[in-house]
Amino acid sequence: MNKARKTLLESLFADHGQALVRFVTRIVRSTEDAEDIAQHAYLRLQKLSDEKDLENPRAYLFQIANNLAVDQLRRGKLHIDYVSQQLPAEGSTASDDDFAYHQSPERVLAARQQLQAIHEAMDSLPLKCRQAFLLHRSRGLSYTEIAKEMNISVSSVEKYILQALKACRKKVES
Repeated sequence: MNKARKTLLESLFADHGQALVRFVTRIVRSTEDAEDIAQHAYLRLQKLSDEKDLENPRAYLFQIANNLAVDQLRRGKLHIDYVSQQLPAEGSTASDDDFAYHQSPERVLAARQQLQAIHEAMDSLPLKCRQAFLLHRSRGLSYTEIAKEMNISVSSVEKYILQALKACRKKVES
């Protein structure tokens, strides 16, 4: 990283770091998440080829952070929608027995066993394969973002994630 770039990032962080975290906190309603998002925003700004082209680096930084926060909220909403589809809705025709089944000790044990199988599958994967899969699933990065971060091609990312999914499916089904 050249000295001008480092100075710009240090200046932005010193002058606007706390304001950025407060801004993002108002969006995601979590200080810890806001701090993570702010850090990712600085990293994205750092990856730019030439910040000199930016008329207003502060505004660009805040826009990056806003986009990351909205993406996180969108992923959270998708997760909530999925979970709500899996459970019977209030007032539905599902019986109390059906709902009890969802929370039965057998169901909890089965879920724990599946989770353990997935952990074992992850442990058996090559490092780059596991890294690509976790960047996609836990951090929500796109294949292009993963390729840039890992310095590999997008097709390699696709191959790694497919390999991880197959390993998880095979382990869970066995």
